[in-house]
Amino acid sequence: MTNNNKPLRFGVIGCGFWAQTQLHAWKEIEGVELAAVCDIDAAKSKQTALQFGANRYYTEAEEMLAGETLDFVDIVTTPPSHRALVELAAGHGLDVICQKPMAWSMEDAQAMVSACRETGVTFMVHENWRWQAPIREFKRLLTAGVIGRPFFGRISFRSDFDPFAGQAWLRETPRFVVIESGIHQLDVARFLFGEAHSLFCQTTRINSSIKGEDVATIMLAMADLTCIVDLSFSTPTEHQTFPQTFVTAEGPEGVLYLGADYRLYLTRPGSLEVRTLPDPEHRWTDRPWHVMQDSALQIQRHWIESLRTGNPLESDGADNLRTLELVFGAYESAEKGMAHEIRLVE
Repeated sequence: MTNNNKPLRFGVIGCGFWAQTQLHAWKEIEGVELAAVCDIDAAKSKQTALQFGANRYYTEAEEMLAGETLDFVDIVTTPPSHRALVELAAGHGLDVICQKPMAWSMEDAQAMVSACRETGVTFMVHENWRWQAPIREFKRLLTAGVIGRPFFGRISFRSDFDPFAGQAWLRETPRFVVIESGIHQLDVARFLFGEAHSLFCQTTRINSSIKGEDVATIMLAMADLTCIVDLSFSTPTEHQTFPQTFVTAEGPEGVLYLGADYRLYLTRPGSLEVRTLPDPEHRWTDRPWHVMQDSALQIQRHWIESLRTGNPLESDGADNLRTLELVFGAYESAEKGMAHEIRLVE
């Protein structure tokens, strides 16, 4: 818990594609102060500092952390750099947020969680998908019992959107859709339906210009429920729905479905209720990214509230290890052609 009377000073490491969204979100939150930014590209670092009002800019993370008085650091770099940067921040005694995926191996992810635990710093993974307003409302209705206890779920993320224009490095990654996008949907599955005890996955690559898989289907076996998570960046659609996630939950008293353009359908015997859920926008958001951009604001508010009050985080490092095990378990299942048993089960 921190002093509630003073602004929390923070630094951002990484000034690329997603950092812009997070920096805009930080400007919406009271009681925080952007002290400095850092990027290995000096021009990008300087431009970001000027745009968002940071006092200083750096090209070396160690130099920034040693030279600034900070309360926390927000790491928005590519996954291979995460472990070293999180351990660096923990070594300086700084609370730390890390962009997803936390790491590209369970070994690195567990080392990051251990480093933060051993130094006593708070560690959160920026897993914002569950913070989307329509998904929060879906969860509220499930918890309220509008369809009874669910026995089947489906989380679907399918389009032919080109994500490589904004993040060209994704073309070269040997693993793509499960770890880059499916990690969000798997975390939503946990958020809505609970923990899985096993899974089975099949993947394929349709787009020949990339190295990783761009289509995957994952079946999660849970205590009283089966959940299908299906992913594709090669599916033509009537109109572009990226980056919307479609969610189905079936229960003994009805079916709840979050469909295209944030329309929610509640089917009960003899009745159908349809409504369009709020899809928040801000002056700095742009369609079709706006709901996802708003979710960054919501998780960052959640982070500050936790630092101020000491309340638990939804996606601290230890919790996000459970999502990562689903990711790496999916790859193991696809490679071996057999089910993967989840080890991190409560």
